[in-house]
Amino acid sequence: MKKLIIRLLIALVVVVILAVLAVGLFLDGAIKRGVETFGPRLTKVDIKLQSVSLSLFSGSGIVKGLVVGNPEGFKTPSAISVGETTLALKPGSLLSDKIVIKTINVQAPEITFETDLRHNNLNKILSNLQEATSGGRKEPAKPQEPSPPKEAKPARKLQVDRFDITGGRIHVSATGLVQGTATIPLPDIHLQDLGMGPDGITPAELTKLVLEAIEKAAAQASSGAVADIGKGALYLTKDAGSLRTNAVDTVTKGLGGLLKQK
Repeated sequence: MKKLIIRLLIALVVVVILAVLAVGLFLDGAIKRGVETFGPRLTKVDIKLQSVSLSLFSGSGIVKGLVVGNPEGFKTPSAISVGETTLALKPGSLLSDKIVIKTINVQAPEITFETDLRHNNLNKILSNLQEATSGGRKEPAKPQEPSPPKEAKPARKLQVDRFDITGGRIHVSATGLVQGTATIPLPDIHLQDLGMGPDGITPAELTKLVLEAIEKAAAQASSGAVADIGKGALYLTKDAGSLRTNAVDTVTKGLGGLLKQK
């Protein structure tokens, strides 16, 4: 009888472990599919994700190979590329209506800031996201047959205690009348206490807050580089810094101000 109980306990432990592994694999795949399916619907650009690995025991996770494409009309291949992002969440919150993420650390992102001095690619993605989440202006709907009401499933909310973007670079690409490229450091970005209220925030709202911070930092950091490109500056870039040799024949004024105009 004792041996039978031991065997049953061992079998139960194995079943629990297999169940946890199965849930983990399903959750990892669900996150990847969600990002690649719903992300493009909101931003109107291609989004690819290499892999997601999340531990249900420790709450730690790694997201690898995130690539955010560029909107139509822009020439550079992508807007954002991130090799690795680490996160830590409270495992118990996965079963609640609000998932609590303690930290998200985006490491060494490659940001492409493409501008024609009137518009830039990051602001266009942000505008697409705002339009998708606000609904935009629509034509009045034509009368149609009433359809049976559907029960809307509430979206899972998020709380992010700290969101850090560190060690990034901005690849500036000026197009149009002024053409040239440069690579400069992306200022570190630190966001905190996102969705701290009882209702939290949606994934779309979190994405909007992060994109706003990236676009603002990239626009401010790139204004000097674009102005120098317009003056005929030659950029020799090494690692995350820039060595500049100016060969100025003509002076272009106001490029920084034009860059900041939406």
